[in-house]
Amino acid sequence: MSIDELALDFELSYSVTPLGRICLYVVHEGAVRDHRVQGVEDAFGPGDTVLSAPPDLPYSGRIHHARHTITMLDPALLAQVAAGPDDARPVRLTGHRPRSAAAARHLGRTIGHLRDAVLSDPETADQPLIAATAAQHLAASVLATFPSTALPEPTAADRNDPHPALLRRALAYIDDHADRPITIADIAGAAHVTVRALQYAFRRHLDTTPLAHLRRVRLAHAHHDLVTADPGTGATVTAIAARWGFHHPGRFATLYRHTYLRAPHESLADDRG
Repeated sequence: MSIDELALDFELSYSVTPLGRICLYVVHEGAVRDHRVQGVEDAFGPGDTVLSAPPDLPYSGRIHHARHTITMLDPALLAQVAAGPDDARPVRLTGHRPRSAAAARHLGRTIGHLRDAVLSDPETADQPLIAATAAQHLAASVLATFPSTALPEPTAADRNDPHPALLRRALAYIDDHADRPITIADIAGAAHVTVRALQYAFRRHLDTTPLAHLRRVRLAHAHHDLVTADPGTGATVTAIAARWGFHHPGRFATLYRHTYLRAPHESLADDRG
């Protein structure tokens, strides 16, 4: 994924060949006019968050003295966080306007956070789990914002799959691979079921989701690293959190405190004392 902010104090016409990537505009100032995709024309102004075009289609338009953020991501990321009508087919966005103003604002905040707190810091962005969780977080926010082919509920066939062996395989895979940038599709593949069946099994039997369970396992590893840190290594809460995919220090601290009833820096300080 990439996030860039452009400020153009002039008028510019553009004609873009298919990018093969999801491209989002968040307009802050000025306007984008005469934006055309397959004969459909639209215009965007300050506060608008839009999908420029499907990844396989060209588009054109005009920028008028605009400042806007362009976010690009691999379409395959959508399948890492949601299931489509057929796991063999990709998940696609089916509309260029958000479902609601609230959804657009949430996506805008997500993009701003990833730009300012993750991608702007090379040491943070280079952490494999940080990069993976940030990309999946962005993909989930995009799916929550725009209409798509993702299926929110499992099919009848998916409901026939849940059983203890499925969960044992999934849980074992998560435990063995928590230090790697795995996706929900990877977990489903290890359990030999569809993504939808996996999600249904976790909701039905564990009252959670596969990725939420993965986050708890990674939090447990971070807790272990905090309480066993060698005082001479210069270990920090931020570095340990990043190692296990937690790119927002404040959210990590809140989750840690809720789980372990103390702040992460207290666990680290106790070991050093």
